[in-house]
Amino acid sequence: MKALKYLLAGLSLALVFPLAHAKPVTYDFDMEGMHASINFKVNHLGYSWLVGRFDKFDGHFVHDAKNPKNEKVEVTIDTRSVNSNHAERDKHLRSDDFLNVGEHPQAKFVSTSVTNQKDGTKLIKGDFTLNGVTKEIEIVANKIGEGDDPWGGYRAGFEGTTEITMKDFGFKMDLGPASAKAYLDLHVEGIRR
Repeated sequence: MKALKYLLAGLSLALVFPLAHAKPVTYDFDMEGMHASINFKVNHLGYSWLVGRFDKFDGHFVHDAKNPKNEKVEVTIDTRSVNSNHAERDKHLRSDDFLNVGEHPQAKFVSTSVTNQKDGTKLIKGDFTLNGVTKEIEIVANKIGEGDDPWGGYRAGFEGTTEITMKDFGFKMDLGPASAKAYLDLHVEGIRR
């Protein structure tokens, strides 16, 4: 009789715990430890790559291993923090030729859908607002991993890539067809709330 009681208790736990882990979980970007980055590159006149990053941003994501329809991503970028490792160029990037940070000091991405793809990546569609213009973009994301951290928390990390056509977002300066697009790489490590 005791064996049956333990077996039933074990089965109950086996049924309950998977459901607990299947729930959507919200993660905040680890900005304190700065285990996140938003980098960009633009072809420079067809000769080389100009690379840079945004030093200030924040965000969160909802991860649901069982149902991607519950997943969400939201990112806010301080465009004034653009950093291409060249002060004069950064001043120009902040001007109304490009990011127009005087009028639009923030860029924002809010997902509208997340789909699991056959190759194991996630296709994240959403609205990206930059320079006062909102357009739908797609981010292809890959899960790096998740698990306990040494400080008693739980973390999950993703990387993603996307590209934008700068003219679509009202950038005035045209550097020619080789430089029409900007490519963004996002690396985020989130701490479970």
